[in-house]
Amino acid sequence: MKRNKQIDVTRALALAGTFNFLCCCARACLLPFLTLYFRQLGLTPAMTGLIMGTKHLITLVWSPVASLLSKRYNKRRVVITLALVCSPAVALLLQLIPPTDVQQMGTCNMSAMRSGPTQSPDGNPLMSSVRPATLWTRTLPEVNTAVASQSAVTFPAETSPETESAPFVTTKTSLSQREQGESHPQLSQDNTSVVVNSSLAEPKNMLQPTVSVAAPVRSKRSKSAPGEEEVEDGRFDFLGSLKVMDPQHQLFFLILIIVSVWECTSAPLEWTADDGLHEYLDYADASDRYSSTSVWGLLGAACGVGGAGLLVGQLSCLIADQTPRSVVHFYCYAGVAVLALPVAAYLPLYLNKKRDRANGLLKAAQLVRGSPRALLCAVTTLLVGVASSAVDNFLLWEMQDHGSSELHMGLSLALALLSQAAFPLLAGRVSKLLSPGRVLTVGAACLASQCFYYSFLWGPWAAAPAQVFSCFSGGALWWAVKVQCEDVATPGAERSVRRIYSSLSLHLGSGLGSFAGGFAVQRFGLTWLFRGVALGLMLWCVCLPLLQWKAPHQRRINYSRLLAADASEASDSESEQDRDWLDKAMEEYRGNNNHGRRVNH
Repeated sequence: MKRNKQIDVTRALALAGTFNFLCCCARACLLPFLTLYFRQLGLTPAMTGLIMGTKHLITLVWSPVASLLSKRYNKRRVVITLALVCSPAVALLLQLIPPTDVQQMGTCNMSAMRSGPTQSPDGNPLMSSVRPATLWTRTLPEVNTAVASQSAVTFPAETSPETESAPFVTTKTSLSQREQGESHPQLSQDNTSVVVNSSLAEPKNMLQPTVSVAAPVRSKRSKSAPGEEEVEDGRFDFLGSLKVMDPQHQLFFLILIIVSVWECTSAPLEWTADDGLHEYLDYADASDRYSSTSVWGLLGAACGVGGAGLLVGQLSCLIADQTPRSVVHFYCYAGVAVLALPVAAYLPLYLNKKRDRANGLLKAAQLVRGSPRALLCAVTTLLVGVASSAVDNFLLWEMQDHGSSELHMGLSLALALLSQAAFPLLAGRVSKLLSPGRVLTVGAACLASQCFYYSFLWGPWAAAPAQVFSCFSGGALWWAVKVQCEDVATPGAERSVRRIYSSLSLHLGSGLGSFAGGFAVQRFGLTWLFRGVALGLMLWCVCLPLLQWKAPHQRRINYSRLLAADASEASDSESEQDRDWLDKAMEEYRGNNNHGRRVNH
């Protein structure tokens, strides 16, 4: 950039706000509904959690590396353009993957058939008795071409011992699947029902890698032959070919590969555009107006998730060529991403070669580690990220179980984003009533209350009232984190410290939460996932004020803010000093001249 080139800050902010709006809108059209699509394909919660956790960890590692490389080789605009083109193209590959050979029942009409949750005789919670057959709990491989359709799910109080050792039956009477040491579900064509017992919470034995979908499983007598079992297990080792895996694991690894490639193409977008814009505004001495573009991201995400949910909710279950309506989310994501390409071509970017982003992140990590209060804030953001991943990954599953359609889901999530975007209007009053440390505690407690509320949903719109509290669980919490960043950071390091906190919460915490949440859902169910997350986060909120009270308050002097606040006073004092010095010099000069004239006379 040439020094004599005029910089239009207002135009730069308008372009940056528009770009941020479109990018967040594109992601919100698909990402909130992605786990719901995985459920429709037939993945288990553990598989879904592994995929989403891998996605977050890739972003955690690849985003700073790609941003640093694009800056070093001065290819920021190229990286942004490639991310906008390649990420939708890779994402569209997901909707080309067929589901596993699972007997599916349409999820569109679930609101008309919903019923309350049921419990098994031993007290374990079971899902609603009308949930879709694509759920993880009842994923059954297709053994015969003529299989009965499912219309209801019943839960027997007892299961006969004979059922425990029953093999796969491909006759017209029934279709069953054995589970080791426990009873199993049966699918009958006569009564068109699915029988689910108390082993619902342990579906891990359902997926037998040694079971062929074209032949019956081994009988119970084969358990007594450990030699044969070891031979067969060796044939189906993890390092073996995908051809010998069951269809569900083949689907899992295929989706994992595609999602990993997709995240590698989309992860550099946010950091690269963010660094270029901030350096541009810093070059124009307008870096203080950089934060005004963040609210456009929340508004864009609200429009994206609400608009996509509204559009998909109005469609029929199957659209052209027997295609499920969920693929519309992928096309909305690709369409909005294409709209962002012209804006990216004119996006204001600047390369400041004097700043080293890698050293800035390392220095920010040292600043956070050196402050006890900053460490407490970092632990809080990490736990908030773990809890938020449970909501992001499995809230829509819980809503679907209670009859919610994409319309209910999209509008509920849009309400949460709008509530979060409205917090700056209340920030002034909240700062007068509560200190930033207490606001951090209140925000985490509100998130815990939301999670606890989600475990008691009863209808399609039941989740909407709790979304209003996202104003505090999201907006207030990150406002408190921002204040903490300003307290601990040295001049020029505020953004790096803020990125440390966002990486801990949005990526590291969400990744770990996705891994743990998937296995928790598969073992205990959705209800106990939300209750466990709420309990753990609430216990931390009880301990946090005590730890903050014990921790010393080491607040750094923000010299840039101090100079900005006292700019006028400093300029006045300097001008007065200059005038005093000049007046004294003139008086001395005049005195010397008068003395010289007297001597000459």
